Amino acid sequence: MRQDHEITQQDRPETETDQLPLRTGLRTRTLSDDRLAFCQQIGVEDVFLDHRSPRGDVFEDEGSGDDETITIDDGVVPSVSELVQARRRAEDAGLRLLGIQSLSYNVYGKIMLDKDGKGSQLDTIKRLIRNLGSADIPILGYQWNPRGVVPMRTSQTVRLRGGARGREFDVDDLDAPYEPVDDLEREYTEEELWDNYEAFLEEVLPVAEEAGVQLALHPADPPTVEQLGGIPRLFRNFEAFRRAMEIVPSDNHGLKLCLGCFSEMPDADIEEVITHFGEDDDIVFVHFRDVVGIWPRFTETFLDDDRSNFDSVAAIERLREVGFDGVVVPDHVPEVVGDTEWGHRSRAHAVAYLNGILSCTDGGGR
Repeated sequence: MRQDHEITQQDRPETETDQLPLRTGLRTRTLSDDRLAFCQQIGVEDVFLDHRSPRGDVFEDEGSGDDETITIDDGVVPSVSELVQARRRAEDAGLRLLGIQSLSYNVYGKIMLDKDGKGSQLDTIKRLIRNLGSADIPILGYQWNPRGVVPMRTSQTVRLRGGARGREFDVDDLDAPYEPVDDLEREYTEEELWDNYEAFLEEVLPVAEEAGVQLALHPADPPTVEQLGGIPRLFRNFEAFRRAMEIVPSDNHGLKLCLGCFSEMPDADIEEVITHFGEDDDIVFVHFRDVVGIWPRFTETFLDDDRSNFDSVAAIERLREVGFDGVVVPDHVPEVVGDTEWGHRSRAHAVAYLNGILSCTDGGGR
């Protein structure tokens, strides 16, 4: 299926990820020829796949045909052969498919709230983990937010340099954000949700260990606030993540360390966060996103914005110091003039900026 951008076998990156340097990657919901060629052209070697959900809770992207992505939902799991085909599409383009970027609320919401049907969702996640392991895809990212029940983001965008647009969160834009939403059937306590989460880990981590798959937990976004819409938000601060890593210890469980989310927390220091979880070998991969401002109002911005919450060069240097040798992934990117829905131009800028830092800090393995 390759056309004018054929990749030879010797051009493909090695697949033994524990021998690789710190490097950049991208997330994508399509494995189309053009998307994969673009990733390699701008200096990326690793991709994470955002899945499609048939019930509307999707991770937005453009241009993905049925044969170029995968679908995951409660009771809907891609087969081993489908996952192998996805991995091989990436390999044929000279890339590694390292994992599934995240899971939609459709797949974990009943587990989180201990609702009827949680058994089906647990079976779905365990089957997905086993299939990923059999397909030699090593990472499953996940989040634990009440998506679909509580509004996560405001839709407002604000002007950045040159007229680019960045997404802004402002809790004052939400209508009664701390009041229970209309369809909330009962009150939930934070400790109850912690109990549900611990039970989830006790179920799935032995499966992940057997399958050789790492699970990577993403922060609540927005973080900091104890509850929205009447539902506690567990993974909102440093202490919650330390508890998550200790509650059911496993070498196959760690963080999708979103630097943007951590920088939105008023009391978090990015370099201290990296040091703690890096020295404990709890960082699976990194979301490299920057923002201006902290809870309760902040705006996503360019990685090289001199107003941003943290120093990108210092963060990369600290990742090196703690021995992290995984992937840093530009997450949300600003909207720039003439760009696509996915943000080809803006993502290329972010990757080039990060690759420049990597090349200037201990060579970056390049």
